Amino acid sequence: MASNKDSFGRTLFVVVGLCLICSVLVSTAAVLLKPIQQENKLLDKQKYILDAASLINTKEGNVTKKEILSKYEQYVEARLVDLKTGEFVEGDANVYDQRKASRDTARSSIPENDVASIKRVADKAVVYLVRNDEGKLTSVILPIHGYGLWSTMYAFLALDTDLNTVQGLVYYDQGETPGLGGEVENPKWKALWKGKELFDAQGNLAISVTKNPVVASSVHGVDALSGATLTSNGVQHSLDFWLGKEGFADFIAKARNGGLS
Repeated sequence: MASNKDSFGRTLFVVVGLCLICSVLVSTAAVLLKPIQQENKLLDKQKYILDAASLINTKEGNVTKKEILSKYEQYVEARLVDLKTGEFVEGDANVYDQRKASRDTARSSIPENDVASIKRVADKAVVYLVRNDEGKLTSVILPIHGYGLWSTMYAFLALDTDLNTVQGLVYYDQGETPGLGGEVENPKWKALWKGKELFDAQGNLAISVTKNPVVASSVHGVDALSGATLTSNGVQHSLDFWLGKEGFADFIAKARNGGLS
C-alpha cells in the first residue's frame, strides 16, 4: 500500500506551496529593487548627458557615481519644453519620463511626418542646459531618437549656444548590429560630429549623414557608417525629425531669440 507521503494530494500541496513561496520572494525582490533600478537608470542617463557635454568620457571606465552626481548637479540644468510652442514649462524635468509620456495618448500625439518611425511624440520634452563654473551657458543638449535597422536608437545631441554647431552626438541605448550599426557608439565616429553645423546660412536643415566623401568632408556632412546603410539612415531621419517642426524647431528658434536668457 502506498504511503500517504507519496500521495498525489501531498505532492500537489508541496508544488503549490513552493510556487507560492517563490512568487512571494520574486515579488518582494522586485519591489525592493525597483528604487535601486530607477536610481541606476537616472545615473546612467546623467552619465551620458555629461559625456555629450564633454564633461566626462564614458569610455574611460573609471568614472565614479560620486563624480557623475557632483558634475551633473554643478553644471547641468534640466528643463521641460512644450514642443508645440517651443516654450519652457513648469515641471520636474529630472523625473519626467519622456518615453512613458510618448506611450500615453493623453500626453502625446501621432506625428504627421514620422520620418524617424517613432510612432508617437510626447507633448513635452526635456532639454539640458550646461553651464561653466562662472554660470555661463556653454551648451544645450537635446534628446533625440529614431529607428535604425533593428532598434529604436536613443541619443543626446549637444550643441553650442548658437543652437547650430555640434559639440557631440552620444548614443546611449540602441540594439544595432555590433561592428556595423552598433558603431554609432564608436569614439572615432562620434568624433566626426564635433564642429559640424546643422543648418545652412538660410536656416535650412543641412546636416547629412552620407557616403559622399565631398559632402562628408564639408561642415554639413558626416561619414555614414560603413556597411550599415539603414542605421545611418536612421541617424539622419532622427535628426530630420527632431530638428524639424514637430520636434525642437520652435524651441531652437525661440532660444536663438533670447529664450535661454
